[in-house]
Amino acid sequence: MSQPWHALEPGETLTRLDTAATGLSSEEAARRLRECGPNTLPASRSDRWWWRLLRQFHNVLLYVMMVAAIVTAFLGHWVDTAVLAGAVVINAVIGFIQEGRAESALDSIRAMLAPRTRVYRDGRIVDIAAADLVPGDMVRLTSGDRVPADLRLVRARELRIDESALTGESMPVEKTTLSVDPDTELGDRKSTCYAGTVAVFGHGAGVVVATGSDTELGRINALLSGIPNSTTPLLRQIGRFGRWLASVILLAAALTFVLGVFWRGETPSEMFALVVALAASAIPEGLPAVMTVTLSLGVQRMARRNAVVRRLPAVETLGSVTVICSDKTGTLTRNEMTVQKVVCAHRTVDVGGVGYAPAGNLTTDDGTSVDPATDTALELAIRAGVLCNDSRVFEADNSWEIDGDPTEAALLVLGRKACLTQEAASTSWPRLDAVPFESEHRFMATLHRHDDARQERIFLKGAPEVVFAACSRQLDSHGVAHVVDTEYWARRSEEIAAQGLRVLALAFRDREAGTGTIEFEDACGGFTMLALVGIIDPPREEAVVAVRECHRAGITVKMITGDHADTAAEIGAQMGLGVGKRPVTGAEIEVLDDSALRRVVAETDVFARASPEHKLRLVRALQDNGHVVAMTGDGVNDAPALTRADVGVAMGKGGTEAAKEAADMVLADDNFASIAAAVREGRGVYDNLKKFVLFMLPTNGGEALVVIAAILFQLTLPLTPAQVLWINLATVSTLGLALAFEPTEKTVMRRAPRPPDESLLSPFFVWRVAMVSVLMMTGSLGLFLWELESGTSVEVARTLAVNAIVVAEMFYLINSRRIYTSVLDREGLFGNRYALGAIAACAALQLLFTYAPFMQAVFGSAALSPTDWGKVLGAGLLVFVVAEVEKWVAARIRRSPAPV
Repeated sequence: MSQPWHALEPGETLTRLDTAATGLSSEEAARRLRECGPNTLPASRSDRWWWRLLRQFHNVLLYVMMVAAIVTAFLGHWVDTAVLAGAVVINAVIGFIQEGRAESALDSIRAMLAPRTRVYRDGRIVDIAAADLVPGDMVRLTSGDRVPADLRLVRARELRIDESALTGESMPVEKTTLSVDPDTELGDRKSTCYAGTVAVFGHGAGVVVATGSDTELGRINALLSGIPNSTTPLLRQIGRFGRWLASVILLAAALTFVLGVFWRGETPSEMFALVVALAASAIPEGLPAVMTVTLSLGVQRMARRNAVVRRLPAVETLGSVTVICSDKTGTLTRNEMTVQKVVCAHRTVDVGGVGYAPAGNLTTDDGTSVDPATDTALELAIRAGVLCNDSRVFEADNSWEIDGDPTEAALLVLGRKACLTQEAASTSWPRLDAVPFESEHRFMATLHRHDDARQERIFLKGAPEVVFAACSRQLDSHGVAHVVDTEYWARRSEEIAAQGLRVLALAFRDREAGTGTIEFEDACGGFTMLALVGIIDPPREEAVVAVRECHRAGITVKMITGDHADTAAEIGAQMGLGVGKRPVTGAEIEVLDDSALRRVVAETDVFARASPEHKLRLVRALQDNGHVVAMTGDGVNDAPALTRADVGVAMGKGGTEAAKEAADMVLADDNFASIAAAVREGRGVYDNLKKFVLFMLPTNGGEALVVIAAILFQLTLPLTPAQVLWINLATVSTLGLALAFEPTEKTVMRRAPRPPDESLLSPFFVWRVAMVSVLMMTGSLGLFLWELESGTSVEVARTLAVNAIVVAEMFYLINSRRIYTSVLDREGLFGNRYALGAIAACAALQLLFTYAPFMQAVFGSAALSPTDWGKVLGAGLLVFVVAEVEKWVAARIRRSPAPV
């Protein structure tokens, strides 16, 4: 088709679709239904449930865990086997449940199509299933109806459509039958209505131009179904770490076996048992459990901050976010229209306060308070806004709510700030009649009984250019009328609009008392201009603070909205986004190729008039630039971008079900500040995972080095296979889990985001792991050899070696609470009660291991003397002191200036 539907005149549309204003015949509709198919969105073909479940086990980490479970079962260590098997099953079930989220999002989009609709068939109005609609059908729309398909309007009377779910436009759109330019963006196509949107006022009729997959909603459905599932930075890191660790373990086990059998002369069966024990101790079976517990605790902390996590790995991914793409309305702003300026002929008045709560002062530019009672024009303008109004503001449950149009509600709140309530104004000047607002005329007029019984007063409210045309005079502060200065009012109107405010004009005229009715012609001339009113949806104060906090944390915030560029620029400037730069619009994104878009998105923080495809392309461009992206949204138009983003964040209050199903996280309060709080918790979660890895590897490494050193130097083995497994069980089941409960560090939001491709094991981590492993080996093996030289029995010497490793791990657990800074203060030593409890529990297990007769029989342990325990504590303190000195030295090196 040469011209899009919104650019055609109604008559030409009917001709092209071969239909009429009275609709199709039943026979023709049935023929078209067979030809075009039903007005439904296609359901995606989903895999069988058992295949999706099996697919969850295809994970390197789970392979390592399953091997460990088999090894421990082979050794008859059933507790370890049960823990490992349980962790494998839990991780697989979580993945199985979460994999269906995109599928649920598609179901939610399909549910947005209206189930029933009213159409003209055979010349009369009938109620049919929306699935039976075909191109050419004439659909009737009234307030409250969900638009069942894409329509070209042929009749519209005061019709306003809420398109926020599709376009992001915060205000209902006034619809008209007039054609618009072919290149008009989706949010400005006033001659068309789209499937899934809702009529909130007025009525009209439109001819169906697209059904099912051909609708705008269908295009979004296709975008969403075409987005592949992606993994998170943590899972990618764990995958790499698991593959690396598995290789190291297998190589070390093979070398140990070869050395033991061919160099030391041990029997293959004995060495095999030892090698299996070493491999079992080296495999981080505690990692999945600690990861799950740490993420779950993060979920709980985020929930207390109004961030409800739907997908567990998203907790950690938030901590690695480098860019947050946020919607404007309701997230960065309050979603409460507020009057900010009243411009009279003689002065401009600033209005304080935000939202629907009637709190705020009226002041001049220099901060001087203004009393409307002393300014006739201002007082009459405020009264006009209150009386020429069909909305209502009321208090309920300690909050202010509205009933009706948000813009009109803003005028009622202005009245309350000036001590003029709607009830008092209506009592003084009762309404007699009204000309309701119509999109074609763009004004509303109301007739009121005047104080003077011989007169009636008409108040006029509407678009500035319409009201200007009806005015011949303007009023000053003393109530004296002058010739209207049209140029002044036009200039001021442009200034206010350039600040991103929605502009309304207010005027009045008096006439002699008559029939008490008003006609359209009565609102067309003879008026006196009162004022211009500038209205905006103001930013949330806490969101402004949160944006600053994100910037300090090295996180870029980008605003992507369906609103107009001027509004986006003004809100962006107030938020500290894109200051001094012009927003990039959807039309400009449209002509950029992917390479150019990557450059633009790196330089721009505010995007306006963005469609679903634009949002999706912006997220892709940011990811191509190496960013980890969090995307917020509330409408069905946001679902593709929410799914594509590394973390999709939906609005809990005003969000559609499609957005919530596509998201990883839902904000219960629709507040950007909750995202910043969630990022803080996410960083804390990752810190705790790093602390656990940094604690776990040296403990496993110390055990392995003790045995490997004994084999290399042909010494008596300090640890038996059973004792190696005991150390593993006793420490992982107690000490390791304590780090999952570490509180988030206060400095966490003063760091830059970690690089998405950062390895879990940095060079510094490798050094720390090696250092502590050697310290643990030194303490344990040194004690063992010392005792043997002193003539102590092998059983006692081995018991000392086992306890030396475990006590060293207890001390090192305290070291690990802080990776880079010292723990030698009250909070560092005693700030985690779970760590202290874990140490106490582990100590109890070691006493049981050392003194219980049945444990001595199973593990070959022996009782120790108080002097022996002193030696054990010395081995533990060796690790603790050296680790703290290493932190001090590393901090000095980091602070020292680089050489010139």
